[in-house]
Amino acid sequence: MEFTEWIRERTDAQLRALVSARPELITPVPAHLEGLASRAGSPSAIGRVLDRLDRFTLAVVETLAVRDGPVSKDELRELIRAALAGADPANAVATGEAGSADPEPALSAALDRLYDLALVYGPDDALDLGPGVRKLLDDPAGLGPRAVDAFRHHAPEQLEEMADDVAPGTTGSGKERLAAALAQPAALIEQVSPEARGALDQLVWGPPTGRVPNARREVSVASARSPIEELLARGLLAATGEETVALPREVGLHLRGGRVHRDLLAVPPPLEGATRDPGLADRTAAGQAFSFVRSVEELCERWSVEPPGVLRTGGLGVRDLKRTAGELDLPEWVAALVIEVAHAAGLVAAGGGVDGEWLPTSGYDLWRVRGTADRWTALALTWLSMDRVPGLVGDRDERDRPLNALHADLRRSSAPGIRAATLGVLASAPGLAPARDAVLERLAWEQPRRRGPLREQLTDFALREAEQVGVTGLGALSTHGRALVEGGDAASVLAPLLPEPVDHVLLQADLTAVAPGPLTSELNRWMTLTADIESKGGATVYRFSESSIRRALDAGHGGEELLSMLARHSATPVPQALSYLVTDVARRHGRIRVGTASAYIRCDDPALLDQITADRRSSALRLRRLAPTVIASRSPRAALVDSLRAMGYAPVAESLDGDVIISQLESRRTEGLAPVRAVASPNGLDPEVAAAAVRALRAGDAAHLARREPVDAPAGQVPRGPATATISALQEAIKQGVRVWIGYLDSQGNATSRILEPARMEGGYLTAYDETRAAVHRFALHRITGVSGL
Repeated sequence: MEFTEWIRERTDAQLRALVSARPELITPVPAHLEGLASRAGSPSAIGRVLDRLDRFTLAVVETLAVRDGPVSKDELRELIRAALAGADPANAVATGEAGSADPEPALSAALDRLYDLALVYGPDDALDLGPGVRKLLDDPAGLGPRAVDAFRHHAPEQLEEMADDVAPGTTGSGKERLAAALAQPAALIEQVSPEARGALDQLVWGPPTGRVPNARREVSVASARSPIEELLARGLLAATGEETVALPREVGLHLRGGRVHRDLLAVPPPLEGATRDPGLADRTAAGQAFSFVRSVEELCERWSVEPPGVLRTGGLGVRDLKRTAGELDLPEWVAALVIEVAHAAGLVAAGGGVDGEWLPTSGYDLWRVRGTADRWTALALTWLSMDRVPGLVGDRDERDRPLNALHADLRRSSAPGIRAATLGVLASAPGLAPARDAVLERLAWEQPRRRGPLREQLTDFALREAEQVGVTGLGALSTHGRALVEGGDAASVLAPLLPEPVDHVLLQADLTAVAPGPLTSELNRWMTLTADIESKGGATVYRFSESSIRRALDAGHGGEELLSMLARHSATPVPQALSYLVTDVARRHGRIRVGTASAYIRCDDPALLDQITADRRSSALRLRRLAPTVIASRSPRAALVDSLRAMGYAPVAESLDGDVIISQLESRRTEGLAPVRAVASPNGLDPEVAAAAVRALRAGDAAHLARREPVDAPAGQVPRGPATATISALQEAIKQGVRVWIGYLDSQGNATSRILEPARMEGGYLTAYDETRAAVHRFALHRITGVSGL
């Protein structure tokens, strides 16, 4: 059966499964099923789908690729059975009887999947690979090329001489005689020395190639002097280059005893690790989730006041990263993770002045008013879906340049897939914290074609970042993490596990305040403004000082307001020492006012101004007494305020109108990019899109086979109607799979009508089979004047 005919005979449900599993086949939608079959056989499409196969399913494909033509399912079963029988005895017990492992039901499940992916087609008595699959698998199962391919570059005269040596008395061309002899290589292998046999054994299970000096040397059985020459003379090794040799496939299969694979596992390797109490793991993960949300919030609050600059090459400077890590009290790699997730979530972006600054976006203001569980879900989904790799911060690129946080070079397209696959491994073992090596071994089985150093590195990053974000707890996937991976309502699962925010602190006589738990967002911001954080942990300790109180007063709060807030949010009475501190700083705050002269000092107490002018430290300010209550200075206002504060005074700045300037640094914002969005469907293709694509393919294929002639549009007035009614009618026609009559304005504005079989509607266009033109076309929706049923 031809592959195209097999595709054509698939049911609509099977075609939907195919395009859902391989969405690249309908990007864009082919005109007919023949085009779909052709695209399914392209090297790029085959490579993508092979990369998604697990080790056992790939082994089934490789076993079929080794055979020259179609294979019955029974024969395939025996080949797979031989590979399983040679595997570890524990696996033989897990998959069947010891010593005679049964590949079922794993083989049937693998074939069903390969059918769905259109990699295998045909009936059970003639299974074959789809077009292009054999060609793409150069060395299936670590086997070398067939003899006819391995010796294709040899001179005919050399092949004749080799054939005379290994197959005397046979007829045919040298290549044919040599290939026939190598098809049964037992006698040739018995002729070689033990050293030559040892060289063959090194190539049996792959890789099937090696390097040999002067591989194309002319040598015969009689003139062979070394083990390699023995093999070259008999064709047991083929020279594929000046210094490269390959083991012909027929020889490799013979040495393997007819097995295509060894140590083949029909089931994933078991996960080993520490068992965790699910409740404890959930609570630990919830605590990490809460801390991560607070870290992102604190980052945005700090950057809204003191935004770091954007490097000329893009990204965040090393010093700014170190400073941010210190302010957040986090290791640098965790701070980089917080920054990268906030950026990917659209909460932080480059903006500001000419050189650029990293500022919170307007989206941050919307994010911070949501519940903690919802905020965490948005961040966790962003981390799971983003293609940026925070773990690479601090490494160096191929030009030996450092990789900075927020730099464009941190993108790795494989990162989201590896995170999802890693969490999928954790999800398969509830209550278990798998060891790193066990996770890597499982991933190597699930996607064997994607192995490599980068994959191991990204897997390590995924495991440690999942713990830091709060997806895992103590190495085990949490309940809310599982809901996140499976597309459930993670926020509702997480909410009961989060610590309840408190709205009070415990004021102490040593000018400190202890927060007995996580504070509410508003109280946390107020405490951060009024006091300095002294230590973090189960309880946060804040310390009040003259500078912190002055900071709150500079922000526009009055002394009485501060004492009122402290009394309202303290579970203990306000200590007398703290009341005195607030009252004293508030009394002195603003008595001296600094304006622009280039600046001036104004005070209602002349004695205080006398004290300032008499102070030796004020000589650098170049002060001049203009009046009993006014002193002028040539220093700028900001420098004058800082100098007076350094001298122990508490001045405030005032405007030209004499009003006090509130020094609350404004919360600066910028417009950011849209946050990373996760695809709604696990396979990345909406079911309705798949169904519409199949309908379009069926309609186009029917037209392609029938070669229908164009039909005339119905007589009468061209359909017209409101745009909303037109859209609704087209959507209903797509769902029902029925034909419609539409009115359409061409590019010159002329009114025409068409009979269509609508397939899908997206991006302002309708894709449909046009019966009046006998072809598939796209129609701009704004040019459709109306729709009428037929």
